[in-house]
Amino acid sequence: MSGLRRVCVFCGSSTGQDPRYAEAAAAMGRALVAADLELVYGGGAVGLMGIVADAVMQAGGRVTGVIPRGLFRREVRHEAITELHETNSMHERKALMYELSDAFVAMPGGIGTMEELFETLTWAQIGLHAKPVGVLDVNGFYQPLLGFLEQMVASGFVKQRHVGGIVADDDPVRLLGTLLSAAPSGQAPRIDPAQI
Repeated sequence: MSGLRRVCVFCGSSTGQDPRYAEAAAAMGRALVAADLELVYGGGAVGLMGIVADAVMQAGGRVTGVIPRGLFRREVRHEAITELHETNSMHERKALMYELSDAFVAMPGGIGTMEELFETLTWAQIGLHAKPVGVLDVNGFYQPLLGFLEQMVASGFVKQRHVGGIVADDDPVRLLGTLLSAAPSGQAPRIDPAQI
């Protein structure tokens, strides 16, 4: 049986130009609740972040947000979610999001989303976790990045085992199903922000 209970979703604080991104965020929120999974995310009320959180709440699910204290304007915080944690730094934020989560999904987003995805992949590469990682590939958004990762492998900078396990799908239900089947059982190590 999978030990997956909470999924951390990384995504944009804007909605992007393609309406399919917002539609996919809402679908991801509904899919999480349908799979009896809780959402962990960056704590914002705006962009795709706000849409996925709202969709989970509207479907009767649980949402845990993690946001750095004082870093963003007050109206960016989502005050209508199940639980909101404030941290003292971005490092603490990411460490807590990791600790609270059993798997990770990156949706379309910007530099911050990519940074979160790559840090999660880096932590897996150096053995800090074995939690499954996926990307919701809305309208081929992640195809260039997945191709670039393969280029890194072909160039000898990354081993195939460190990127070959990334689950990519354009359907949130299928993506979550694959992550559920890939999730390890047992407790993962705690990441200390002072060590990253």
